[in-house]
Amino acid sequence: MTLLNTDTIAAIATAQGKGGVGIIRISGKDAYTIASKITHTALKPRHAHFLDFKNTNDETLDQGIALYFKAPHSYTGEDIVELQAHGGPIVLNLILQVAIEHGARLAKPGEFTERAYLNDKIDLAQAEAIADMIDASSEQAAKSAMRSLQGAFSKEIDTLVESLIHLRIHVEAAIDFPEEEIDFLADEHIKTQLTHVQQNVQSVLHNSKQGALLREGIEIVIAGKPNAGKSSLLNALAGKESAIVTDIAGTTRDTLREYIQINGIPVHIIDTAGLRVSDDIIETEGVRRALEAIKKADHILLVADINDTKDKNITDLVPEFFEHIPSHIPITYIYNKVDLTNTIPQNHDNHLFISAKHDIGIDKLRDYLLKAIGYEQTSEGIFTARKRHINALNSAQDHLEIAAMHLAHRNGELLAEELNLAQKGLSSITGEFGADDLLGEIFSSFCIGK
Repeated sequence: MTLLNTDTIAAIATAQGKGGVGIIRISGKDAYTIASKITHTALKPRHAHFLDFKNTNDETLDQGIALYFKAPHSYTGEDIVELQAHGGPIVLNLILQVAIEHGARLAKPGEFTERAYLNDKIDLAQAEAIADMIDASSEQAAKSAMRSLQGAFSKEIDTLVESLIHLRIHVEAAIDFPEEEIDFLADEHIKTQLTHVQQNVQSVLHNSKQGALLREGIEIVIAGKPNAGKSSLLNALAGKESAIVTDIAGTTRDTLREYIQINGIPVHIIDTAGLRVSDDIIETEGVRRALEAIKKADHILLVADINDTKDKNITDLVPEFFEHIPSHIPITYIYNKVDLTNTIPQNHDNHLFISAKHDIGIDKLRDYLLKAIGYEQTSEGIFTARKRHINALNSAQDHLEIAAMHLAHRNGELLAEELNLAQKGLSSITGEFGADDLLGEIFSSFCIGK
């Protein structure tokens, strides 16, 4: 047991501000003793006790409910006492201070959940799902986080790891008996198993990417020449007047961020200054910031006035744009102001025709963006996932591809090592294999009291 697990910790577990009820949570080997000193009562496990909360001078601070959860049957796996008081910040802090005076220390961010992980109450993926539940920005995101918290993601990973272990047993056996005349690595069973694992990793990776979209969303940058209607498009997608819109070129001088949801997917839209050479120092700085935002985007909407594209290609309008954009960032070409034309052209490929001012084609643009980022609206059973999970699955997939190559060339030792690396990568998702600095990074993002 480390110092982290032997200290008794305390914190306010409810959100900051005023509320009907507030909770002080105490966890550790002295939790019961500290709570007994505050309540002057012998607490029974899993019983609600209505009583007074007193300070060290025996003065009553508040009346409320005390709940005692005896180890290991608690959230952290340790003794836990929850004191439910009135939800005023002054009262809660007074009770918390008494707990500290009786021997507890203030908990660090995420320390309760970290103890639950260290005491094998949950795995690392489930711990992260708790934070994702709290941070969920849509109903779909909350549901996917709950599936991960209930172990759906962990079960998928555990199944993959178990399959790899069985495969490694066969490979190690082949390496251990090289004197046998039979070439065990030529056994079709090993190849079939490896192919099956690769397919399952690909399936889990696909679902994880869907979950990552629900959790993290994407960043879309709106770019183009001045007066193309970029700010109007931002307003149309946001459904409100977020950006100032005028007929004066160069109205937008800085990047403007707006958060929206498209069918539950969080989308961060960035409106940028019009791309052009200017003698205006402020506008030049706006263009520089626009180019910086473009380089970091997940997706770019290149907007043009449709009347400016009659005699030239849309890409010829802002040649300086293509000098800065990384080749891997997808672009959607938006032809705006179709309300000023006699006929509205049909959308094709990544070329869409709209009128941001009159809300023409905006719904089709939203549907297109969902498809472009790879979100499947009909998908069920998606679990929440993070970039580190995606990276671990991608790494495992790469090692399995190399393993298949070594299997084809009968390189047993190299095959075994690649399978071992793939297993370690997958195990890092649930925390079975992981570094201490990774744990510190994950739990430090939690709120205090969770």
